[in-house]
Amino acid sequence: MDTIVKLNLQDEFTLDDLWSLQHKAYRLEAEMIGFHDIPPLQETREMLSRVKEEFYGCVDDAEELLGAVAVMEESPGKLTVTRMMVSPDHFRQGVAGRLLEYIFDRYAQMEQFIVSTGKLNLPAVKLYNKHGFIPVQSEEVAPGVELLEFHRAGRRK
Repeated sequence: MDTIVKLNLQDEFTLDDLWSLQHKAYRLEAEMIGFHDIPPLQETREMLSRVKEEFYGCVDDAEELLGAVAVMEESPGKLTVTRMMVSPDHFRQGVAGRLLEYIFDRYAQMEQFIVSTGKLNLPAVKLYNKHGFIPVQSEEVAPGVELLEFHRAGRRK
C-alpha cells in the first residue's frame, strides 16, 4: 500500500531520491513541451536541499519514491503547488491524483490552490482539470512555450 509522507530534504537518501525523481520527471516534461530550461532541471542537490517549499512523497512498501509534490503558501490563504513529479515507471497509476488530494486535505484551510504547467503537457493539464483546477491565464515563457496557470477554490468559505 502506498503511503504519503513529508519528505525531509536534510536526509541525504531522501534528497538523492527526490533529486533523481525530479530529473527523470522534468526531463520528460521538457521533451513534451519543447523547453529544456525548466527550473527544476537546473537545480543541483545542494540547491534542492535549501528550498523553502514543503515536499510530500508517495512511497511504496519498499520505500521507493513513486512521486512527489511540493507546495508553498506564497500569500495568505493561497497555496501554490510548485512541483509535481511522478516516476515514469508509475505513470497513469493515480500517484499524482493521490498527492493532490492529500494536499487538498492537509491544507483544507486554504482559500485557493494554484498550479502551473506547460500548455503542451497534456497529461498534466488533464490531471489538473480532473481535480477541479480551472485555467485562468497563459504566459509565453519562451518562444513557442506557453505556461498555463490554474486555480482551484479551497474548501474554506
